[in-house]
Amino acid sequence: MLKIHQIFILKFLLLFASTLLIISVISYIALKSIVVEHNKNHLKHAIELMEIELENIGDLDAYALKVYEKTSLRATIIAEDGVVVAESNADKAQMDNHASRIEVMESNSQDYGSVIRYSNTVKADYLNVVKKIAHKEGQIYIRLSMSLAQIMDDFYSLWIKLFFIFMGILVVAAFVSKNMSQRIVYDITQLRNYLDEVSSKNYKAVVKTKYFYEFLQISLLLKNLVKKLSKNEKKKAKHMAKLRLINKQKNDILSAISHEFKNPVAAIMGYAQTIQEDSDMPKSVRDKFLSKISSNGEKISKMLDRLTLSVKLENGDLAINKSEFDLKQLCHEVASNLALKYKERDIRVVADEQLIFTDKTMLELALINLVDNALKYSKSDVIIELKDKKVSVLDSGIGIREEHLKSIAEKFYRVDKNRWDNSMGIGLAMVTYVLKLLDSSLEISSEFGKGSSFGFSVEKMSKS
Repeated sequence: MLKIHQIFILKFLLLFASTLLIISVISYIALKSIVVEHNKNHLKHAIELMEIELENIGDLDAYALKVYEKTSLRATIIAEDGVVVAESNADKAQMDNHASRIEVMESNSQDYGSVIRYSNTVKADYLNVVKKIAHKEGQIYIRLSMSLAQIMDDFYSLWIKLFFIFMGILVVAAFVSKNMSQRIVYDITQLRNYLDEVSSKNYKAVVKTKYFYEFLQISLLLKNLVKKLSKNEKKKAKHMAKLRLINKQKNDILSAISHEFKNPVAAIMGYAQTIQEDSDMPKSVRDKFLSKISSNGEKISKMLDRLTLSVKLENGDLAINKSEFDLKQLCHEVASNLALKYKERDIRVVADEQLIFTDKTMLELALINLVDNALKYSKSDVIIELKDKKVSVLDSGIGIREEHLKSIAEKFYRVDKNRWDNSMGIGLAMVTYVLKLLDSSLEISSEFGKGSSFGFSVEKMSKS
């Protein structure tokens, strides 16, 4: 199958050659007519010169021969009655009467008579031009004739020159078409290479067409299309990343639920099975086992509630209800509530009064989770400090290794031998979501073996 540039060059050359052929035929016919007309005018001028000299010429035969010798033109002088009185190329005695010749009859009504005719006398085609003039011996006809072969020789000589000119033009046209073809191939190659790059998802590829406006337009359209493809690819990548994250979260949730629910569910099944198998079990033991079943069921319920709350926080499904309150008082309330759960631990509040305007319930949830974590993973006192519009929860526990600091607040993240939240690893993640909703962020600093600090700024929540 031919390529586009090959089709172009073939059609171009075919069109050009066809046009040249038609022009050649037309020019052949036209030139032939022009050459004949030119020679006819030449004969007329020659007759006019003879007319001037004939007044002084006595021997017409000698004069006719002289004209032929000087000009190579056949000269014939005819009397008014058609009898040939002088002839340069033949025996006039053997020539027919010329009164009925077409050119002679035309000269009677026109200035000149002319005809192309085969001469039986000299056995050749001749262009004949005749003029009737007045002579001292009466009216005579001067006829000059030129061999058609001689005319055609001049014509063919001119035509051969034109033919070579036409062939030169054809060669130039072939060269030009080849050059154009190479330029087309260059632009098409640029477009093809660009499309190959794009198909390999190289959206930063460059296309440089430089010869044809149409290919430039195509390249611009392709660039716009590639920009759209690139944007769609980025959107697709983001969407796929989001889907992978969602799938990971689902897997993490299932893994966390499976892991965290295993112990309470096992306990519930164990106590229930024991009650079922021992019908003579004392009432006190039965009540104790039933209490354990209830306690583990409540634990599962709280885990599910925390998981649900975490998902809502992450998706931004909770509305913020802002109000004005004293942050120092809230810190004392959190300390008092957790003191009931951890009766053997001391929770100290070091704070000045600080009025803030934000969602109290949300902020309380964040504080409870931070203090609860500090109490679980340290054996010393826990301090809630409010200083310079920043809340910090300080402990002297085992601390966090540096490699875990960046990931400790991620959902379901667990530190080996040091789980910072025994409720499926979502406590600090919940704090992060809450603080983000309240226009703040969680700040963590820790030194392994010495303790940790979890804090956040309330500057944007403050009234003063």
